[in-house]
Amino acid sequence: MAGNETELMLRGYGLTTAEFYYHMPDYAHVLNSFIWQDYDIAPDHPRLFKFIDFWQKEIEGPLHSVRFTHRREIGPGHWRNVTGEIPLH
Repeated sequence: MAGNETELMLRGYGLTTAEFYYHMPDYAHVLNSFIWQDYDIAPDHPRLFKFIDFWQKEIEGPLHSVRFTHRREIGPGHWRNVTGEIPLH
C-alpha cells in the first residue's frame, strides 16, 4: 500500500481500529488487549484479516476475540440548493 494518508482516503481507504483480546501464554485465564490501527478498505478489510492471520501464525498468545470499527474519513460532499437568504440585522 503506497501513498500518504490523504491519497489512501481519496482511493476509498478508511481508518480501521481493532481491539484484540488474547490469552497470556503463561497465564491461560488472563485476558490482555492490544489496539491496532491501519488504513483499510471496507467491507472486506484485507489488511485486518492479514494481521489476524499473522497473529495466529506468529504470536504465542491465542486470540479470544476481536472488536473493530471502520471510519471512512473522506466521503462524498453534502450539497444543498439554497434558494433564498434571510438577512438578520
